[in-house]
Amino acid sequence: MKQLDFFRELIVDNFAGGGGASTGIELATGRYVDIAINHDPDAILMHKTNHPYTTHYCESVWEVDPVKICEGHPVGLMWLSPDCKHFSRAKGGKPVDKNVRGLAWIAVKWAATVKPRVIILENVPEFVTWGPLKGGYPDKNKIGTTFRSFVNALKMHGYEVQWKELRACDYGAPTIRKRFFLIARCDGKPIIFPEPTHGAGLKPYRTAAECIDWSIPCKSIFGRSKPLAEKTMKRIARGLDKFTLRADEPFIVPIGYGERSGQAPRVNSISEPISTIVSTVKQSVVIPSVQKYFSGVVGSSLSDPLGTVTTHDRCGLVESHLCVLRNNEDCKPLTEPLPTVCTSAGHFAEIRTRLCKYPPEIDLGHWSEVRKLLNEYCGYSIADDEVLLLNIEGEEYYINDIGLRMLEPRELYRAQGFPDDYIIDHDYKGNLYSRTKQVARCGNAVPPPFAEALVRANLPEMCGAKISTMKELREVI
Repeated sequence: MKQLDFFRELIVDNFAGGGGASTGIELATGRYVDIAINHDPDAILMHKTNHPYTTHYCESVWEVDPVKICEGHPVGLMWLSPDCKHFSRAKGGKPVDKNVRGLAWIAVKWAATVKPRVIILENVPEFVTWGPLKGGYPDKNKIGTTFRSFVNALKMHGYEVQWKELRACDYGAPTIRKRFFLIARCDGKPIIFPEPTHGAGLKPYRTAAECIDWSIPCKSIFGRSKPLAEKTMKRIARGLDKFTLRADEPFIVPIGYGERSGQAPRVNSISEPISTIVSTVKQSVVIPSVQKYFSGVVGSSLSDPLGTVTTHDRCGLVESHLCVLRNNEDCKPLTEPLPTVCTSAGHFAEIRTRLCKYPPEIDLGHWSEVRKLLNEYCGYSIADDEVLLLNIEGEEYYINDIGLRMLEPRELYRAQGFPDDYIIDHDYKGNLYSRTKQVARCGNAVPPPFAEALVRANLPEMCGAKISTMKELREVI
């Protein structure tokens, strides 16, 4: 184990996971995180692969002695991201674990022993409801009592404490992920929650579109050996209705969330930040293939959507969209005005639709299956001999196929705000990670832009110039 630098304050990442918080901290400070602690061997391996200069402890946070591992060095920052599953609404009505809910108390242990100058704790917004259990469920009569005790315990050790909910998209991550942050500091300096850098009147939000690798092909949703689930087909139909028939931009379908009874799934455009990424939900991109009507021109390839989206020859469009399954929003009827939307940089188009009889010699591909989807799930009444045409800048198109594929782990990490050169598919020993493990590390990760913004705001004396890649970071370190 390497010797810690005695002449600088330490940075400690408790519950380090795959390294999201550490990455943000390092991008802000231009120096490595000194100590990372996590009980999961897979998480530690990913962390060590990307943060090789950090001292790693693969054990329970309760088994680590702060005094011993800090070796008398002052601690400038301690970051904590305790397990949030047993606070999250995603847990549903299942029983919760008292021990998991109590992991945040480790902050008080560190405050009492080595007194970090600044403590930052990240969790889900429901963390403020932390209270005792009754029969395995939160006691509704004591909601928030344990949280208040936790805050008071930090104050008793000389800390000023404040907390706030923040959204990752406001700080440059292409995801709307919302998180609770508690900042405690004992050095008399003010606690600062950073002002948003992206949004209305600021830099434009980074979008889901920039996270997607458009060179990866999408398999047709029709004729699969294992048909897609009915709920998935319904979500695709809703997204098709809202984003292809009413606008000309693409959508993503996270598969794994359920909807409340009687509510339709909300769909999000790729021109917006991606929905919150979790380890158990499969995010997928849906690509309708749109072909010119009665023109003799072959539709765009499903494997090459980017080229056709960015050209102006109007010979075809390949579109993909995002659909968030756990939120809900009704679609607007076709009788309402359609918006003007951007199809590429500096290029706008208005989309209108109409029904038309088609001659039998036209090959409509999978239009009949698309028609069934729209009729069954979106309330259309399109006859067997009718085709729904999209008028795009004076040219008419029809839908001849719809492709769907799962988003790749790299695309998900990109959406969380990780640098593109963050290593996710293997560890430093050369062992390959399965797709499941890659996605799990991503879903549990702190978006690095969160950590970078918070550290820059509260510890500017530790921070350096803007760094955007792991390669740059390693060169500085």
